[in-house]
Amino acid sequence: MTSNLCVLGSTGSVGTRALEVAQRLGIGVCAIAAKKNYQLLEEQARRFRPKIVSIYDSQAALRLKNNLKDSFIKVVSGEEGLLEASSRRDSDMVLNAISGISGLAPTLEAINAGKNISMANKESIVAAGEIIRENAKNKGVKILPVDSEHSAIFQCLEGAKKEKKDVKKIFLTASGGPFWGKSREYLEKATIKQTLCHPNWKMGKKITVDSASFMNKGLELIETTHLFDIAPEFIEILVHRQSIIHSMVQYRDNSVMAQMSSTDMGLPIQYAITWPEKFDSCVAELDFAELRNLSFEKFDEEIFKLPSICRNALKLGGTAPAFLVGAGEKAVELFLDSKISFLPMIDLIIETFSAYKPCKILSINDVMAANSDGQNSSLEIFFKSFARQ
Repeated sequence: MTSNLCVLGSTGSVGTRALEVAQRLGIGVCAIAAKKNYQLLEEQARRFRPKIVSIYDSQAALRLKNNLKDSFIKVVSGEEGLLEASSRRDSDMVLNAISGISGLAPTLEAINAGKNISMANKESIVAAGEIIRENAKNKGVKILPVDSEHSAIFQCLEGAKKEKKDVKKIFLTASGGPFWGKSREYLEKATIKQTLCHPNWKMGKKITVDSASFMNKGLELIETTHLFDIAPEFIEILVHRQSIIHSMVQYRDNSVMAQMSSTDMGLPIQYAITWPEKFDSCVAELDFAELRNLSFEKFDEEIFKLPSICRNALKLGGTAPAFLVGAGEKAVELFLDSKISFLPMIDLIIETFSAYKPCKILSINDVMAANSDGQNSSLEIFFKSFARQ
């Protein structure tokens, strides 16, 4: 079990839950990091007493340094500060809950420092999965999934203790978000408030929008291929509205293993930081007598097209996934800023990606450049084709 934890993205939904889990288990927290929420970061610093606190925004860093000057806690900022926090000697695991491609550099820094990674930053795996896997292998580092779906797959594969050739199919479950089953007419009028109203999970804004558009499930599909070295044709998205079964693995004899639990991120977070052991947790037990219906529906990629786009990015390879991540990030930003509505946001991602010609990845710089190109191209196409709508 982890004895000393660094939490990147500590002020987000996964990060705050991770700190709660660590405290409950008596795991030390040596470093925390966030982008700009210095008020919550100060509260966390005083509660968990880390040796170092990293905040990316320079102005927020000045405020935090002043507020914590009585605490003897080191405050660092910017990219340099984030990398310093992620490679601390006194941590044995880094939980990366940063949102977006900005989580890639600290992931690689932590791996190169020999730290095991609890990974909740899917964009890094999607954009640079091969680089992360190669570096982790060379350093003998474990990449442990935090997303509920990937934690479920991990637990099913681990429980079966079978070789990869024995796996026939992975069922990647999807809740369906707030818009599954809704008509196109309904989606044309979908508001930001409706989009952010997820029926089962409480998450950050970006991932909640991605869940509503199914972009998140497409990114998870790419992530699955990298985490478990499984070809995409063996992965099927399956809508499961209750979010009780978090994913399933079917074996060559057609037996299926499923991981079930209540909708609480505490469980996958806890298993990532306590692996290979299991401990009592604060996650509620399932009451099977109350589970009157566990339903499954075939996912229709003709209606929700973004997972299909993600499959195409994976097929193209190279910088294509990194570009797609960038295009998606910018489109969601425009949506949350009320500059584009829900369906045009999806159309913007598709149109931006359609003309892209990927390049081979030679270094992390190629990944970051492709991501930036995706954001810039999305913004350019928005002003040309969507801003007047």
